[in-house]
Amino acid sequence: MKDELQAIHQQVATTTLSFANMHRHGELFANLLRARKQSFIVTRQWNLPEALGMEYDQYDNPSSRWIAIHEDEHVLAGARITPTTARCGVYSYMIRDAQRGLLEGIPTNLLEDEAPVSDSIWELTRGFMATDVPQRRRDRVRAQLFTGMIAAAQNQGASRLLSLIPSNWPRWVKYCGLDAEAAGPVIPIEGQPHQCVYFNLATSRPRFI
Repeated sequence: MKDELQAIHQQVATTTLSFANMHRHGELFANLLRARKQSFIVTRQWNLPEALGMEYDQYDNPSSRWIAIHEDEHVLAGARITPTTARCGVYSYMIRDAQRGLLEGIPTNLLEDEAPVSDSIWELTRGFMATDVPQRRRDRVRAQLFTGMIAAAQNQGASRLLSLIPSNWPRWVKYCGLDAEAAGPVIPIEGQPHQCVYFNLATSRPRFI
């Protein structure tokens, strides 16, 4: 189905959630937001909105899709993709809104050029892996997450994903089988250097290590 990908590998499923299909997956969407709280608020101590034990923000709206790597309803990893054409009140998508000065804590100079608005470019945010995933499984779960988010974005007509990630990305993208290029300068966020990056989907081949 257009908004849903189910791929089983060693009892681990990849599901792309949307507002249109989440009712078919029980607690999976809620568990994804709970896992995000554990990853971003509890572990990384980011100052983010939360309610009912879940982390959320204004980009968790019907325009987005959420990729969940899970065993039954237990979430191992996840990510969110949002079209760069999205609009919700004064907001569009995170990187563009930061460039427009709407988001406190993210510099406005995070891109070399004006933030794109294109059907072929989606934004990748809130990528995480649960802290309880054993080290021996992390490479495989990570590769499955990359595979799922690329498939989900391509299913929506995207050819590139734009993301703000830690600036050490050149050390691991090729190892993971991804094709990426810098889209802006290195900037400090939460005391750590970050950089905007384009992931080229057609030439990315995530590796199962």
